[in-house]
Amino acid sequence: MANFSKSNVPRFSVDVYQNEYLPEGSGEVNAIVTVTATGGGTIGSAVAAPHLFAPGQGPSAAVAIMVDCSGSMDYPPTKMRNARDATSAAVDTLRDGVHFAVIGGTHVAKEIYPGGGRVAVADATTRAQAKQALRSLSAGGGTAIGTWLRLADRLLSSADVAIRHGILLTDGRNEHESPEDLKAALDACAGRFTCDARGVGTDWEVKEVTGIASALLGTADIVADPAGLAADFTGMMETAMGKEVADVSLRLWTPVGTTVKFVKQVAPTVEELTGRRTEAGPRAGDYPLGSWGDESRDYHVCVEVPPANLGQEMLAARISLVVPQPDGSVQNLGAQGLVRAVWTDDMVASTSINPQVAHYTGQAELAQVIQQGLDLRKSGDIDGATAKLGRAVQLASASGNADTAKLLAKVVDVVDAATGTVRLKAKVEEADEMTLETRSTKTVRVKK
Repeated sequence: MANFSKSNVPRFSVDVYQNEYLPEGSGEVNAIVTVTATGGGTIGSAVAAPHLFAPGQGPSAAVAIMVDCSGSMDYPPTKMRNARDATSAAVDTLRDGVHFAVIGGTHVAKEIYPGGGRVAVADATTRAQAKQALRSLSAGGGTAIGTWLRLADRLLSSADVAIRHGILLTDGRNEHESPEDLKAALDACAGRFTCDARGVGTDWEVKEVTGIASALLGTADIVADPAGLAADFTGMMETAMGKEVADVSLRLWTPVGTTVKFVKQVAPTVEELTGRRTEAGPRAGDYPLGSWGDESRDYHVCVEVPPANLGQEMLAARISLVVPQPDGSVQNLGAQGLVRAVWTDDMVASTSINPQVAHYTGQAELAQVIQQGLDLRKSGDIDGATAKLGRAVQLASASGNADTAKLLAKVVDVVDAATGTVRLKAKVEEADEMTLETRSTKTVRVKK
């Protein structure tokens, strides 16, 4: 557990679930790592780790709201109005003392409020001013999301805060800059702020929006009906206001001769972290987990250890949690988990799959086969799409992922869920297909 000196700060714990027994000659070790932060208060509370703000000050956070103002936001005209109303609702949700800015995004990024390269500090006056400024939002121009993100980064970095968060809304494809420009912007912003991304309507590119959220450790979703934007924006802002510790990393230490095969988040969504490792000393690496409030997430760690003789055991990995400090050092949050390997000739022990590992291996496969099935469907490979989406139905049914099962049932007719026997629907609403694709990585947690 973390030993922060301030009360009401989240305390972190690490729990490891695995079958540590391996058959002779085997070296692959799998573990599910549950990271939990508790006791940090409720959403909207003025709580943060003590190193995140000066004595006597409130929580140090800044939020930039990026609103698509391209020409397509005028079709239908209610879309722009819904976006203004949603942004107003998000502004109303800002806690006093939080720094914030509103950006209008087209083929260029424009400061809507407060302007002058600054952020405002939320109180009754600035919230009212921001909502007044939002009335000037109008649609016209193209879409270059990288410019929006770079402006958000400049504005957020102007505030002396620890928690920096973006909310991005788009209704179209990123047509006025190259994919390379967007990737460069994401690379520049990664690790500097987190960002939740939303696509409104059905004319945007799912992989673009989910890619933005993934790169910036945020959430992605579809708001098919613009009338739902206000509720969605309010919920996103409330969650952002509940974040209390920024830039948490999972530190993975492994002994000599051990290879890290992968590290991925598996709940509440599947997110690949392997390629995001930064070296942290001899045989140790850090994997970014983003900002935390009161919550729990699950991670799948897989390492390859040198095979050993029967009866031997070894520490395959040690897991801890760290956060950066202003002086460039890191603070250990005090929570630790150990991954073990024990070689045995007990076939029952060495061949049984840990329930948590089995469950999340299935959830990761579920996300993968949905993406593959939808891609095959778009390319016209009906047989391939039917096979992949049938497997998805089977996995969703077996794991109790009812939300994903409902989304799949809008794309395929389910003949037998248990065997994954399905038929592709002849006609599928575009919003239903995009919702399935956008939410394909959402998982159901294992019942422990």
